[in-house]
Amino acid sequence: MIVISGPLPSLGRIVDDLGSTLVTAVAGPSTADLRAGSVSIYDPADGVDVSPEGILLGVGVTEAATVKALLIELERCGGTALLLKSPVPLDDAIRRDAVSRNVCVLEVSRAASWAQLIILLRAMLDPPEFGEPGQEIAGYPSGDLFQLANAISSLVDAPITIEDRSSRVLAFSGGQADTDEGRVQTVLGRQVPGRYERQLTELGIFRELYWSTDPVYVPSLCDDIKPRTAISIRAGDEVLGFVWAVVSEPLLEHRRQALVDAAKIVALHLLRERAGASVDARLRAELLARLLRGSGDAHETARQLGLAKEPVSVLAVELADSADENDAVKRTTEIRRVAGALDVYLSALCRSAAVTTLGDAVYALFPASSEQAALRVAEDFVKRMGSPVTLRAGVGRVVEMADRIVRSRADADAVLRVLRESTRTERCATVGSVRLDLMLVRLADILDQDERDDSCPVALLLAYDAEHRADFTNTLAAYLEAFGDIAKASAAVRIHPNTFRYRLKRLCEISGLELADPDARVEALIDLRLRRLRTRPS
Repeated sequence: MIVISGPLPSLGRIVDDLGSTLVTAVAGPSTADLRAGSVSIYDPADGVDVSPEGILLGVGVTEAATVKALLIELERCGGTALLLKSPVPLDDAIRRDAVSRNVCVLEVSRAASWAQLIILLRAMLDPPEFGEPGQEIAGYPSGDLFQLANAISSLVDAPITIEDRSSRVLAFSGGQADTDEGRVQTVLGRQVPGRYERQLTELGIFRELYWSTDPVYVPSLCDDIKPRTAISIRAGDEVLGFVWAVVSEPLLEHRRQALVDAAKIVALHLLRERAGASVDARLRAELLARLLRGSGDAHETARQLGLAKEPVSVLAVELADSADENDAVKRTTEIRRVAGALDVYLSALCRSAAVTTLGDAVYALFPASSEQAALRVAEDFVKRMGSPVTLRAGVGRVVEMADRIVRSRADADAVLRVLRESTRTERCATVGSVRLDLMLVRLADILDQDERDDSCPVALLLAYDAEHRADFTNTLAAYLEAFGDIAKASAAVRIHPNTFRYRLKRLCEISGLELADPDARVEALIDLRLRRLRTRPS
């Protein structure tokens, strides 16, 4: 019995991180409701010994009777999940047992390697601590993809590139200068040139690579291009990319086998990188959520995020459209899409930036020298997003102390509220640029606790306008916003100054407003602004 211990937030996360091409839930409760703290490998000779909230790998289990017995044992031990190779022997009794015993049955792709899966689970259960770069995980091949490319090059005696499914170069070995023009352009541009990629597609080479697990020999495409041998990089049934070797003739058998074995190691690197990136992103999101809520030691959390030594700002982004507000699934999907896009966008600007989702808003914490610099980032992201729904973004104040990040988040939330509830038309703003509207929103919260005063001057004017189809309220607003400048105010509403003066006299008679009283003017202006907030169109 082999047990790998370590914390994991939830079983749902491990399934998401591995991806549906490797693992799929086929029976039992929702993975989101279960947690996982260890992984054990089933050994018939030893029986079942699983830690509470543990995962059991059912290596070699193919009989329904054995599955039923393992579900009973997992319930006894407090286990959380049973992983079985496809096809899982499922029947109605097993499905009922899985639900009643609160054990999730996960189907592992037939083509996946148990050894590969164990290493990935180990990485997820016990990820390296933040601030410890270069930390290796036992059992996982050390070194980066470039070192691996050089090692493969030595084994097959040919220059190597490791490429993703879109023919983007992930790594390459030495010796590329002695290949051909096509390979040199590929390495320099980190992408296979379009004309060569089209030729390979037309010749059916990519189709063959997707179907075959063996190396594929590719004859010369033209006089100045040397032959190639390529092999797909696979994780179960999923193709992650390809290894390409520039050769003069088909590989000898021992080198072909070396390339087959090397492709499995490359797959492990790519899976580990994908899973590790996902785990790292989740951990950073959780740390940021803790920081934004004001939980724990703010300085230590900011240090773990790598944001403790420079001024930072909080950016809050939300969906502005309400078309799907009654479709929770669509809104959640869109919010996740925005969070992912913001994470990618900020990563290109600063590696230490962190993104998380709280409720219906996406939050980011990133270095910023000023509110205006942070605003430019927000405006550029919203502009580039190209979302089917529009976004609004609020920028919090720039803070230098970690314990002030909560204050910056409060600012960003307040800006979002102003953009949501006021008549402002901009999609992005800072707390400094909406300070007056923010004061009005907060004042409205206080006044809304009292009954509305229908006898005040503005209320009387609004009632008169509604009954007589007049426009005295806008006349008053123009006068107050022009600070009593008749020429400016009359021009704003496009009427003659004398007519404007008559309308002012008439509205004072209707409402009882004393325009000579400074306090009355201030009260009327605030009342007008507050009513604009309350009547903001949706």
